[in-house]
Amino acid sequence: MLSNSIAAAALAAGYIVVLVLQINPSVPLTPAGLFSTIVSIGAFYIVHLTVIFYVVLVLRQILSSDAYSPGWISIGIFVWLGAAASAAGAALVWGNLQTFAPVLDPPIRTAMIRSTVTMMLASMLFVVVALVRAQFGARMRKANAVLAVALAALSILIPLALRGHGSLPLLEARPIDAAADVGGADRSARVTILALDAASLDFIAGAAADGRLPNFGRILDAGSVMHLATVHPTSPEAVWAAVATGKLPQKNGVRSAGIYHLKGGGTIDLLPDYCLAHDLVRLGFVTEEPHTSATLRARALWSILSAFHVSVGVVDWSLTYPAPAVRGYLVSDEYYRAASGAPGVDAADAAYPSGLRIDGALASSATDDDAVVAAARVEPHFDTPGRSDHVYDRIAQTLAASHPTQVTVIRYQSLDPIGHYFLRYAMPSEFGDVSDDERRRLGLVLERHYAFIDEAIGRAIAALGPDDLLLVVSGYGMKPLSPSKRLLEKAIGDSNLSGTHDGAPEGFLMAYGAPVAKGRLPVQGWVVDVVPTVLYFLGLPVARDMDGYARTDIFQRSFTDDRPITFIPTYDR
Repeated sequence: MLSNSIAAAALAAGYIVVLVLQINPSVPLTPAGLFSTIVSIGAFYIVHLTVIFYVVLVLRQILSSDAYSPGWISIGIFVWLGAAASAAGAALVWGNLQTFAPVLDPPIRTAMIRSTVTMMLASMLFVVVALVRAQFGARMRKANAVLAVALAALSILIPLALRGHGSLPLLEARPIDAAADVGGADRSARVTILALDAASLDFIAGAAADGRLPNFGRILDAGSVMHLATVHPTSPEAVWAAVATGKLPQKNGVRSAGIYHLKGGGTIDLLPDYCLAHDLVRLGFVTEEPHTSATLRARALWSILSAFHVSVGVVDWSLTYPAPAVRGYLVSDEYYRAASGAPGVDAADAAYPSGLRIDGALASSATDDDAVVAAARVEPHFDTPGRSDHVYDRIAQTLAASHPTQVTVIRYQSLDPIGHYFLRYAMPSEFGDVSDDERRRLGLVLERHYAFIDEAIGRAIAALGPDDLLLVVSGYGMKPLSPSKRLLEKAIGDSNLSGTHDGAPEGFLMAYGAPVAKGRLPVQGWVVDVVPTVLYFLGLPVARDMDGYARTDIFQRSFTDDRPITFIPTYDR
């Protein structure tokens, strides 16, 4: 039974290897590329799927009245397990196609559709072989064996052939540093963008209705609000890169949380979904290298504005280390670690200009915020995320006073890590196993951090001029972990995890200011709409190669009637 389980597991693992190669078209289809993928990814799944198939066979022996003693490789067992494996492979490829379709090129999407059909046909043919074997028995033993092996081989080789040899993605555009000169730009209006990781509009609306988040409530009452569809995989790096560039991952170059290095050599950008692929990183089968600002293949908002001589101030945005040059200042998301003496981070590259005087602001930003302290008691590593938001908030206030800019961008990232572990206490009814003591001690940890951000929104509202715009953007949301995944995390992962980004929960866009129309919009936007909207508000052209649209529906008609949307082919070449 063990040898038959290994054979079926090898076939099923082969389908996953094919899927990995399909969603990572830059991996060359060479012996070296195949070897590294099989060693790093195939081995992981062969081990785990062998256990699953072995358990299935043992249960069959226990529950069946007809005991059997299969050979080392039994065609009778293999064809049924092969039918199940190829059907599951087809479902897996199709599910990943639906998930990653926006970040895959059309030829890859077509290849995955055809691969799904191939695997489904293989599953049906495996069943046919099994039925023929049951009907004719030993008379067609050799023919059945040949058919089973041929089906297994073709169900892998055909999808590989459909995928193609693989090639490096073309660099569609190259950033340019020449200053632009476009008339009509509004040089007086200011824009403030507060970016939030994993904030939930439903959570905010409920707390604001009870008066606990008054400044969020002001925007809900007098501003414009819409949901924003996010990108998948839903990692801060991929989402905020899409927000900053107005382009989807296949154009901006950031498709996931990092670059994944295979044991046998080579790298991939995406891990498949629905098959616990992130355990490959957790268990060391692949290693993850973080992205840097050099990963971006498209120009970000602050670079575009700098080319138009618009001053910008950016604090704590993802993938801004090493800090790029801007017309103003930029404090990268690695500054806190650099100032804290973390190894591998050069303090000189953590902010622009490098001589920016913000060390004093950092030193004075130590906080005894209740949310940070409570979180640190339960999960000690939360001391850093909670405090980092306070640090960057103090830095932003200090620089806004000493270096005023026309466009200010600040990101608050701690709702994400805190929400992963404290969502269960904030939403106990969704989990059912939260004690009264836990609810009393930890139920407000997440909301207190929302309240901290609510105060920052209050300051931004107070600083608005008559022509200014405030945008509060959540690039993606968070939802409770499903019961099955909670059990899985308790068994092999992190038993305290309660919040997840699975399913790409949507974010939101809140707009506030005199030009903004009042009300919640019934239509859904996309995270790539933020940059085109800001450019439109400032009277600057929107690039036609951006995937987002200027959301003119958040503004009053009196504002938009005199401001047509203007276009430029691209900002990147």
